[in-house]
Amino acid sequence: MPGGPEGSTAPVPAESGGPPAVAAEAAEGRTGEAAQGTAPAPGGVDPVGGPEAPAPPAGGYSAVFAVKEFRAVFAAHLLSLLGVVVTEISLTVLVYDLTGSPFLSALTFALGFLPYLFGGTLLAGVADRFPARRVLVVCDLVCAGCVAVMVVPGTPVAGLLALRCVVAAVAPVFTGTRMAALTDILGDGDLYVLGRSLLRIVSQSAVLAGFAVGGVLLTVVTPRGAISLTVVTFLCSAVLLRFGTKDRPARLLKKEGGANLLRDSLEGARLVFADRRIRALTLLFWVPAMFVVAPEALMAPYADRIGVGPATLGLMMTAMPVGHIAAELVAGSALSPRTRSRIVLPSAAVGLVPLLVYAVTPGVALALVALVLSGAGAVYIIGLDQWFVDAVPDELRGRAMTLMTAGLMTVQGVGMALAGLAAEFLPVHQVVAGAGAIGTVCSVLLVYEVRRTGRPGNPGVGADRHMTSR
Repeated sequence: MPGGPEGSTAPVPAESGGPPAVAAEAAEGRTGEAAQGTAPAPGGVDPVGGPEAPAPPAGGYSAVFAVKEFRAVFAAHLLSLLGVVVTEISLTVLVYDLTGSPFLSALTFALGFLPYLFGGTLLAGVADRFPARRVLVVCDLVCAGCVAVMVVPGTPVAGLLALRCVVAAVAPVFTGTRMAALTDILGDGDLYVLGRSLLRIVSQSAVLAGFAVGGVLLTVVTPRGAISLTVVTFLCSAVLLRFGTKDRPARLLKKEGGANLLRDSLEGARLVFADRRIRALTLLFWVPAMFVVAPEALMAPYADRIGVGPATLGLMMTAMPVGHIAAELVAGSALSPRTRSRIVLPSAAVGLVPLLVYAVTPGVALALVALVLSGAGAVYIIGLDQWFVDAVPDELRGRAMTLMTAGLMTVQGVGMALAGLAAEFLPVHQVVAGAGAIGTVCSVLLVYEVRRTGRPGNPGVGADRHMTSR
């Protein structure tokens, strides 16, 4: 859904994201490209093969907020994310109130994942075929319209579920378009990395606070009343994007193949997976995320196994997002771009190792440490964002980022389902430890592949694009 988490390692509603290039020079209204400048790279070497670009002057996250357009995008993200979270919990409660069926209530939540694959594959061409601002505004208006119909008293349950699917199908298009648009607003260097990081941190924070806010809201208004409030949040997001960002041309010109949406979408997927470098980076986003959801998917049965109550269960559920947020804040504010580049592959390789502690059925304290560390392991994403945008050609960015986002949410849903299925036959703690072991092996193999594709001379779309830590 619009506003959801990009690159998140937790199964939250739809988002993926070093000291920026400038602080004082990022005047309001200027694009990131102008703000970052064009300083030549020295002769250093990136840890995985490419020439090392110079570390930009310090400025931290404040330099990103100095860009006027980003402030509008950030505010719109907050509003649409609020709409997503409140809609999810309120709609789930509404469907249960109308049907009394736990299955349909759970299905309402699951439908937030399932249409991602459809939207991200067949509609990805929208992100490049049309101007980004138009796509973002229309997506918000579509969500507002769907939510407005949801609050109509006569809307049947089947209609509610269908509308939920429409909103979820729009989500990867919105998120992928926004990711690509950030490279226009902030440039494709370190300001972009920090901007993505901020959006991801906000999305992860929704795991900690969003559902609690929705729960409190439902104590004072009806589910339909709570849903109706989200119409306003989506409309406000659309207004901010319409009047707070510049109108830029579409990335894919009609003469380059922009005449057929389905063809453009499928061609984008083909190009992403045909290029060895882009394929490896995409899988590095997806594979660790598929395995890291296992402890969260099985948190309730594990809490029951070790004999802890709901309060402790809630504490354990927050551990992984806390680890991710803390690590991302440190990486974005305290580490240089070069250092963030250097930690990508080691962090991706060992990020799931803490889950191996589940092999000994850890108590609350040890489990919390393992969950926080596995959440912190996702810090590699902040550097991987830079590598991905460097590898993908500009005319393919919208489709590549839409596909990456859709796949990320899909594999998380698959990971949760597989963990639940395995727990039907094996003890919960063994399933989580197994996810950590298998996930680590897969991640190490991917790290090896990414390192190999980082060396100059590989053929493909991104052959001339080296990885830098600009």
